[in-house]
Amino acid sequence: MNCTLRQLRVFVAVAQQGSFSQAGQTIGLSQSAVSHSVKELESEMGIRLLDRTTREVMLTEAGEQLASRLERLLEELNTTLLDVRSYGQQRSGTVRVAASQTISAHLMPQCLAASQVNFPEIKIMLRDRPQQWVLQSIRNAEVDFGIVIGPLQVDDLECEVILDEPFLLLCRQDDPLASMQVIHWQMLNNRQLVLQDYASGSRLLIDEALRLQKVQAEIVQEIGHPATLYPMVEAGIGISVLPALALPLPQGRPLLVRRMTPEINRSIMLVRRKNRSLTPAAEAIWQEVRQQALLLTQQRKLMPAF
Repeated sequence: MNCTLRQLRVFVAVAQQGSFSQAGQTIGLSQSAVSHSVKELESEMGIRLLDRTTREVMLTEAGEQLASRLERLLEELNTTLLDVRSYGQQRSGTVRVAASQTISAHLMPQCLAASQVNFPEIKIMLRDRPQQWVLQSIRNAEVDFGIVIGPLQVDDLECEVILDEPFLLLCRQDDPLASMQVIHWQMLNNRQLVLQDYASGSRLLIDEALRLQKVQAEIVQEIGHPATLYPMVEAGIGISVLPALALPLPQGRPLLVRRMTPEINRSIMLVRRKNRSLTPAAEAIWQEVRQQALLLTQQRKLMPAF
């Protein structure tokens, strides 16, 4: 049996109004269209539902039985559809986001502040974790989505690049490299480096950049939190390579950054489970993070060179 929802609704309207013309006025169809729809329904069901005379339309016994059940079912269906549409427009609830440490410290504060203004009924739970933990928590559905460092080769996750940024040299103001406006990667040869450890998504990218640029340097310290780079370099333990997102530098410290050539970039990526829809609230925050990354890109274009 292949009855359409339109046919059922037209039939219920005729049963309620007792007239093809009045039913048509109620649901916005012509009298002939109403009559044709009812005939199609009767043909599909193989039974007469209405007795028609020149003066009135009467339900048959089968028609009465069908109409009484359909009214309730169609009302429930309409309520369900309205509830689903309301859910699709909902902008409330809790959204869980995981991000690696540099991103949590330098991008997420703006995102959280903007979200509080634009979506006050959404509560965001930010989890600040190493990159591999972030990726695993997305796979395990422990968070709605994550923000990580790329490029990233994963087949089971959906990734979207929202920001590209260069790696920079971090050194003391009295370092020999400080007098140069642009630093060639080869100038790091035979220098002592302080870098983040492999919990950071940047470390593999920096290692690859050093390899491609044929830089032979000594890694004297590998640290876990990006903020530890500053006192390490300030103390003269070594120089460092960090992403532009780590700026601005802490005030009052004798440190500076310099651009490096050739420019080597890392990406900031939104990541979620593949083929899984976000909740309306999570989708709103996903879009907010994209917007804040775009604003950050525009702001950097207006900034003077490092």
